[in-house]
Amino acid sequence: MEKKLLLATIAMVAVLNAAGIANAQVAGSSTSVGVSVTEVTEITKGWSAKKGILGKTVYNDAGVKVGKVEDLIVSTDKKVTYLIVGVGGFVGIGRHDVAIPFTQIREEGGKIILPGATKDAVKAMPRFDYATDTTQRDQFLARADQDIAKAKEKMAEAEKKAASAMGDAKAKLDQQITVAHQDMKAAEDKLGEMKRADEKKWKEFEADVAKAIARVKLSIDRAVG
Repeated sequence: MEKKLLLATIAMVAVLNAAGIANAQVAGSSTSVGVSVTEVTEITKGWSAKKGILGKTVYNDAGVKVGKVEDLIVSTDKKVTYLIVGVGGFVGIGRHDVAIPFTQIREEGGKIILPGATKDAVKAMPRFDYATDTTQRDQFLARADQDIAKAKEKMAEAEKKAASAMGDAKAKLDQQITVAHQDMKAAEDKLGEMKRADEKKWKEFEADVAKAIARVKLSIDRAVG
C-alpha cells in the first residue's frame, strides 16, 4: 500500500511539473493556482469522493447495512460536514435521505462504518431535503426582519436612556441615536429592495443587506453602551 502511494505521488508530481502547474500563477497576478508538491502528497492520503465514498454502502459496527451514501455536504468553511445517506425503501422506492455528521463515521477495511446505528434508528432520523433558492431567500429575509426588530427594541432603550441624560452626555447620546436612525433607514431600504427584487436576483442584495444591518447593530450598541 505504501509503495503504491509513493508511486502515485511521484507520478502526480511528475505530471504537475511537466505541465507547469505545480506552482503555477495566474498571468498578471501573484495568485497561485493548483497545489504544491507537499499538498499533492497530502491529497493522495485523503478519501476520493467518487471512488471511496459516493454510492458506497454504510454499515454499522456489526456489519449490517444501514444505507447508502448519496452526497456530501461541504460547509461554508470548506469542510465536509455531513454525509447524505439514503435509507429505507427498495430499489429507490420509498427511500429518503438523512444527514449524518462526518465526525460520526469511520473507515475500516474500505468500508464506511456508522457505529451503533440500526436501520430503524437511521430511518427515524429527520428527513433531509435540499434547500431551494427560494427557501434560502425566505430564511435570510426572516432573519433580517428579526434583526431589525431587535435593533428597534434596543433603539427604544437608547432613546429612553437619552431622555434621562443631561448636558454633554445627552448631546452625545442624541448624536449617536441620530446616526443609528440613519443606519436603520438605510438597512430597511436595502431590505425593501431585496424583497422587491426578482427571486433569481435576491443574492445581489444579500451582502449589502447584511452589512447594513451590521452597521445598525454597531450604531445602537454604541448608543446603549
